[in-house]
Amino acid sequence: LISDLEPEIRRIVDGLLDTMQGKSRIDAVDEFAYPLPVTVICKVLGVPLEDEPRFHNWIETALDALDFGPEAASEEMQSRLAGGRQAVQEFRQFAAELLDRYARQPGPGMLSAMMNEDGPSGAMSKGVLVSNALLLIFAGHETTVNLIAHSVLTLLRHPDALEKLRRRPELIVPAVEELLRFESSVQFWHTRSAVEDIDIAGTTIPKGAPIFLAYGSANRDPKRFANPDELDLERRDNQHLGFSQGIHFCFGAPLARLEVQAAVGEFVRRVENPRLVDDPPPYRHNQIFRGPRHLLVDIDGIRD
Repeated sequence: LISDLEPEIRRIVDGLLDTMQGKSRIDAVDEFAYPLPVTVICKVLGVPLEDEPRFHNWIETALDALDFGPEAASEEMQSRLAGGRQAVQEFRQFAAELLDRYARQPGPGMLSAMMNEDGPSGAMSKGVLVSNALLLIFAGHETTVNLIAHSVLTLLRHPDALEKLRRRPELIVPAVEELLRFESSVQFWHTRSAVEDIDIAGTTIPKGAPIFLAYGSANRDPKRFANPDELDLERRDNQHLGFSQGIHFCFGAPLARLEVQAAVGEFVRRVENPRLVDDPPPYRHNQIFRGPRHLLVDIDGIRD
């Protein structure tokens, strides 16, 4: 399925860049990093693209409500948390109605298949189906947007790397892996717990304790990566944790890689003399999913 999507992904990328012709300033998030993965995930899952503005607002509201810092107990954050809970509830209702629609009339995409096809253990319950629908829409909607935006931002901050990739477009595959290591779209994840007592560096993590895995920190670990704060598009043995590892490895990683390789490769090839307007750009209010809210770039034009 994913390999068959490559022509469609490249068509979308070219179309987005074509719409920038004649402009001298673009928002690389709103006009490029955001529309591509959203369009693709809607196609893969079978979510009507015309419904996207509705669940985009729910996702934005839910993201703004996530806060693990000292401000979490403030009146403003408590208000955001209440709004986030309401947004998630509305999002769940939307997903449930979409699944019900596919139960009555099967259609294209993964959600219809999940609703109508039994696995080895039988059909999934309605609650599990809704939770999976939310996860797939959310993950396909958010993390790849951040990865594309961060890739553009990082290359513009490192003009030598940008020029190297322009001269040697075959480096796009290792370049995307290095960009993912360098700026982790997911900084940490908080849904694991110790299945037994674990001793680490003289400290015991007791069985049942929650564990926060700091992917962003691990991807800059000097014990694992030589010169971790340097961008190296040809880095060897780049076993980053941008997609996690083991049984928790990201289900959507192959799709994300394909999207980012196409998007970043064509951006580097076609956008003439891109320059950052604001550095750092404004970021989303979120400690888990990290990415620019906007990324203004001045350009001299778009090549054919």
